[in-house]
Amino acid sequence: MVQTLARAGCDVTLVLKAPIRTGRLVDPLRELPNVTVLSPHEDGLTASEGPMRPHEAAAAIARIDAERPFDLAVVRGRALAGQLAAGPLKGRLWTYLTDVPQSAAEFDGKSKGDLRRIADASRVLLCQTEELRCFLEAAVPATAGKSVLFPPVVVLPDGLEPRASGAPNGKLRLVYTGKFAPRWNTLEMTRLPRLLRARGVEAELHMVGDKIHQEAGFAAPMKEALEKGDGVVWHGGHPRAEAMRITASGDVALSWRDLTMDTSLELSTKVLESGALGVPVVLNRNPMHERLFGEDYPLFASSESDVVDALTLIGKNPELYELAAERCRRAAADYSLDAAVRRMRGYLETTFPKPRQDGKLKVVVAGHDLKFFTKLLDHLRDRPDMEIRVDKWPALKTHDPERSLELVQWADVVICEWFGPNALWYARNKQPGQQLVVRLHRFELYSGWPLKADIDLVDKVICVSPHYASLTLQMTGWPADKVVVIPNWVDDEQFDRVKLPGAQHHLGIIGIAPSRKRFDLALDVLEELRRDDPRYTLFVKSKLPWEYWWIWERPEEREHYEEVFRRVRRSKALADGVVFDAYGRDVPAWLRRIGFVLSTSDDESFHLAPAEGMASGAIPALLPWPGADTVYDEHWIHRNPREMAAAIAATVSEGRWEDERQAAREQVRASYGLRVVEDAWVDLVFGIRSGNVELSSARVRHAGREG
Repeated sequence: MVQTLARAGCDVTLVLKAPIRTGRLVDPLRELPNVTVLSPHEDGLTASEGPMRPHEAAAAIARIDAERPFDLAVVRGRALAGQLAAGPLKGRLWTYLTDVPQSAAEFDGKSKGDLRRIADASRVLLCQTEELRCFLEAAVPATAGKSVLFPPVVVLPDGLEPRASGAPNGKLRLVYTGKFAPRWNTLEMTRLPRLLRARGVEAELHMVGDKIHQEAGFAAPMKEALEKGDGVVWHGGHPRAEAMRITASGDVALSWRDLTMDTSLELSTKVLESGALGVPVVLNRNPMHERLFGEDYPLFASSESDVVDALTLIGKNPELYELAAERCRRAAADYSLDAAVRRMRGYLETTFPKPRQDGKLKVVVAGHDLKFFTKLLDHLRDRPDMEIRVDKWPALKTHDPERSLELVQWADVVICEWFGPNALWYARNKQPGQQLVVRLHRFELYSGWPLKADIDLVDKVICVSPHYASLTLQMTGWPADKVVVIPNWVDDEQFDRVKLPGAQHHLGIIGIAPSRKRFDLALDVLEELRRDDPRYTLFVKSKLPWEYWWIWERPEEREHYEEVFRRVRRSKALADGVVFDAYGRDVPAWLRRIGFVLSTSDDESFHLAPAEGMASGAIPALLPWPGADTVYDEHWIHRNPREMAAAIAATVSEGRWEDERQAAREQVRASYGLRVVEDAWVDLVFGIRSGNVELSSARVRHAGREG
């Protein structure tokens, strides 16, 4: 992490948890440019004689920060992050999550509460693997949208060359580096040379490390096996560079663990280091490892006999050995320091955007519901050239007039989210030389509020699609130059995740209420598909209609849904083909299983779900609701459910799913990617202030062609 941050352009301060006993790890870091290593024990920042406890470490870090405030603080460890979450570093934490419960059974109320507080206090949550990120988002909704990937990083020490290519020549050299513990199967490993000899394979086991787990019935036998085991060579503890040199001199590395660890959501750095050194690894078969090395990787093992079989096989088959080594080399290439630096630079550029001017533009964001503005608000707050204040109205028509008056007298630019009473108030109280921007949604267009406004007092009205911009002009008679199109944003980086097996046969629909969402038409599509292929399944992520009181109290809505659910129960084609998933913020994780996202509504202003699906690598499938072709390419729009089903079936059966979904992803990134939309808003705010607003609508395209 220190090397990554330094190479990404940061001045890095490493605060050590414990007193320095050896320079193995610390000395190389002290030599890096722009890196400062602080030892609170040596600098008198802690009275602890041993490793600092979390509250002691938090106090020491707060003292260091008070002298020279950090822009961000990367912290590893749930207990320490919990302490810092309540302190002055709140909002600047980049928490690296590893020591979290690894299963739903372990996730109790306290764990969820701790992680929710940590997530709320963190700017970014760094996760080792996609599995961990998705698990956290489902268990702790507050982590959704903040969780990003920071996989293990493999850095080879200077001067260390990977193992030369080619199968083992002579005795098979097995290598293990790390701690000695029961669940790591290290005692069982010491039996391998003897067991392999019985199979006609001469082998010796080289073990590196000096930490023996002090568990009754384990520590003594483990130490004895290290010192006296048949074919075992114990090297003791060594600096990382020397341990990796010993690995590079071996033929096969061992990372075979107890079956209880197969559900781990973390990826072993030592596995990747071995791969970078050209040394194939024996390890457990699980979905994460299968994705990394391939399902036919020859060194998967779940038991001692599996390990012996695999090592015997590659010991006698050079071509299988080379296959395993190449798979490991290829896998490790994605975890290089260069890859980590590129990833980190992207996160830093997002969090710390470059200023457009000297001094700060004063901007107020006002509204009763900012859920559609969250990411944009975060970006504006992050900008060094803007100062943002929020006028959060408790309800549509309720606010604190004194607070609003104070803000309107302060601001250079006011952004009203929703064209409702908030926009009317700010238009009436607008100050000389001040600019007012209002974002208009479908809801307000039919409410009557826009027609009550003096449009001369509003500088720009933002609509999310060309269709609704045209409709707005028709219904209001406003001058055309007042209305600008800036689309809804899609956090394309959050949605860009590896698909799960079988996704090409999985349809998804997000939100089925109210009835104008036309869930019944989505069922028509599914029925058509399942007549020929029962693998097609429709996944529904939505609140159910009776969870919305304002929908369920309307007789015509109840009647619609009673018929729809009766149909699902009674239809042989549908009864086992529809899966209802809970409504929640974990949509990016949910979309990993989805190959096609449906939009079957009677009417939409934009419909974000297909765009989110596209960003995830799913193919959008839309019926022609009014204005759909101004938001999405006509290629994705079908005249009726039957034609939609036929297009989906053909895409899969003709082998075009992979190419089509990549094209969809590229389209949505170019048109509605979060960075594209953020830039359009920033251009608008600065442009409107300077009197030049050419930019915004002209640059924004819909998904597939110029708008």
